[in-house]
Amino acid sequence: MLYFSLSAFAAAVTLSIVTYASTRAYLLNQRSEAATTQAINNAQVLQALVATNPADAGDIVTNIRTEKGGFAVLHLVADDLFFAQEPLRFTQSNLPTELVTKTLQGSSHRQRFEFGGEPYEALGISIKSIGAHYFEAFPLNDVERTLNTIRTTLTFGILLITIAGGVFGLSSSNSVLRPLRRVANVATDIASGGLDVRLEDERDPELALLASSFNNMVDAVQSRIQRETRFASDVSHELRSPITALATAVDVLQSRRDDLSKRNQQAFDIIASQVRRFDRTVLDLLELSRLDAGAGKTQEESVNLADLVKRVAQRHGFGDVSFVTTLNNEDQTVLDKRRVERVVLNLLENARDHAGGATAISVTGDQKMLRIVVEDAGAGVAVSERERIFERFARGTASRNSTGSGLGLAIVQEHARALGGKAWVEDNSNGGARFIVSLTRQNPHETNGDL
Repeated sequence: MLYFSLSAFAAAVTLSIVTYASTRAYLLNQRSEAATTQAINNAQVLQALVATNPADAGDIVTNIRTEKGGFAVLHLVADDLFFAQEPLRFTQSNLPTELVTKTLQGSSHRQRFEFGGEPYEALGISIKSIGAHYFEAFPLNDVERTLNTIRTTLTFGILLITIAGGVFGLSSSNSVLRPLRRVANVATDIASGGLDVRLEDERDPELALLASSFNNMVDAVQSRIQRETRFASDVSHELRSPITALATAVDVLQSRRDDLSKRNQQAFDIIASQVRRFDRTVLDLLELSRLDAGAGKTQEESVNLADLVKRVAQRHGFGDVSFVTTLNNEDQTVLDKRRVERVVLNLLENARDHAGGATAISVTGDQKMLRIVVEDAGAGVAVSERERIFERFARGTASRNSTGSGLGLAIVQEHARALGGKAWVEDNSNGGARFIVSLTRQNPHETNGDL
């Protein structure tokens, strides 16, 4: 809208300036031609009358016919006298000095000037046959009034054109940008995971082609993602059976480990650790596949989050970690206990495997959000890695040589999003990492009301 308004304003100003300048030049030229014709006629009349009765020059000038508001002055060279048509109002002293001087030097001349605050144009004509000079001043009030009217009209025209340009620009930009806004909104929804969103059909052929191409692109992307998800799920599922068999075999051989030589024991330990790592990776891949497929979203119930987190820590061998909460015993929220347990367990195992163990667990909340915080005794996470470590198969600098799958924090992030929150990491006061998971609070009575 601003662009159209400025463009319309610039065009209107340019056109108005050209129009005003052309009109002004035309009107002044017309006025000058009429004034010149009248002055020459009056000079010819004076020439005839003064030549016959030079002693009556003063009376002749007084009776000369000029325009209303105009004035005349006659100069006789022989006596060096000036005779004004209205000596009490207008004399040669009121004429421009340059005009009088050049005319007295024997050449005709014209000049615009102001007298009494009004615009005039004066002509000086040399009448050599009688040794005289004739001056006549013509008022330009009518021309000035006309120009003022034109100037006012053009100013209003500029304002109207600018407003009209802005309105037209707004209307045009809305009609042009509305489809683009719809594309942007749909693209945002798709980027947020809504792959089922599509653009509506458009009437305009060009926009219809854009919508069709965009929808085809999203279909292709969705199909590819689904194929990749199914592939990862199928591969993980197919690997589950042989890995289970390998893990069982490792457990059987574990009882005969002491019968092996020291070198074979080392080889067996490597095999056992890699099988466990492989088993953990496959389990994590299966879980991520289920998350990508949107499975398990209906297992919600009313719980006390602080009590749930504390019981999860104790059940999985982290009962000695310091636990603090600001929630009271009656604080209830509706959530998926399985997801919360997976989040807490992954954070505690991440701290144990990569950061020297967890040092504190805390659960806090307000009217809208709940937070689970796990602090560790590690070296912390570099600022440049704080977002990347939540990506799949990503590892921080401190855990490059660990045996983890690189999927634990990615699973935490996916579960956090499913719970209406997110996960991030900060530094704690002891120099280690502080992992925070936010969850959207959903009160039990609100859920019942929705049902």
